[in-house]
Amino acid sequence: MSYRLKSITRDEHLAFVAAQPSVSHMQVPAWADVKPDWRGESLGWFDEGGNLVGAGLALLRPLPKLKKYFAYLPEGPVIDWTATGLDQWLRPMLTYLKAQGVFSVKMGPPVVQRRWSAEAVKAAIADPQATKLGDAQATMREQEAFELADRLRRMGWQQTESGGEDGFAAGQPRYVFQVPFKGRPLEEIQRDLNQQWRRNIKKAEKAGVKVVQGDYDDLPAFHAIYVETAERDQFIPRPLAYFQRMWTALQAEDDNRMRLYLAHHEGEVLAAATMLTVGEHVWYSYGASTSRKREVQPNNAIQWRMMSDAYELGAGIYDFRGITDTLEEDNHLLGLLRFKVGSGGQAVEYLGEWDFPLNKVLHKAFNLYMSRR
Repeated sequence: MSYRLKSITRDEHLAFVAAQPSVSHMQVPAWADVKPDWRGESLGWFDEGGNLVGAGLALLRPLPKLKKYFAYLPEGPVIDWTATGLDQWLRPMLTYLKAQGVFSVKMGPPVVQRRWSAEAVKAAIADPQATKLGDAQATMREQEAFELADRLRRMGWQQTESGGEDGFAAGQPRYVFQVPFKGRPLEEIQRDLNQQWRRNIKKAEKAGVKVVQGDYDDLPAFHAIYVETAERDQFIPRPLAYFQRMWTALQAEDDNRMRLYLAHHEGEVLAAATMLTVGEHVWYSYGASTSRKREVQPNNAIQWRMMSDAYELGAGIYDFRGITDTLEEDNHLLGLLRFKVGSGGQAVEYLGEWDFPLNKVLHKAFNLYMSRR
């Protein structure tokens, strides 16, 4: 089978996404509108019968003063990653992008390598000999994913080194935490929450915490405590305009693509979070909380409301997004991992991100520039 690749319209791309059980929120056409420094292009793979059988959102970023581009397909493209003839999918993409002036391509195959149950993660955290989640015994290991990684290397793709802190890659997280919903009643999902989560949800309810769905006008309230969270947890916050642009772009594509939740107590917003939905996959995207009144447990309350609403939307997976793979007790991200483990889900390791240098000199220079930023 040979595939023909060409640019497709937003409507064609959206129709393809709608027919898939799971597609990353970074692989829908509207995601390009969230990233104004990048030019988005929807790519389509067609079989010999002219049927659209694969799609991907490529984000192109120009090099200063040169008509050359870095291409990025975050958590994509959406193709048949199980195919033995993988080169027949990826070679047309590289040929097409090179003709557009692209000097390097980065992609993130949405392929799972390993999973750890909540019990396995807790055991790894408790083990004084374990320093990395990746070193702990996995509950499930996908041999096909490891074989896929070998095929990519033979084809000339290079696995991106994890450039972020403690397992958080400079691009998208390789390790995430997910709660599987498919085929399970909500009561079972609630029973799988650990005792602390269930206690905190009841405590928030008894204290009078009210979780409400917000809209565009509530984004400044979210952003104010998001900035407070950034100062406390020592990360650089995105500007309010980013979230306003995200809301406008994603809501224009689908009414449920992005939601905002706020936890109120006695007239004060104590926590807020954004939730993204594509088909059966729901993500907890950005979260924020104030240091005030932590005893009323607004974070557990807001998460349970979002999980319940995701379930009502027909979610098959509730995704907490990135986790650290570092298990050392003095790591400041370990508390966040413990919080997510309390949901009773599973840690998931994806295949990670991969680069293909179409121009090795520019690729090397670009990587050097990015490492010094």
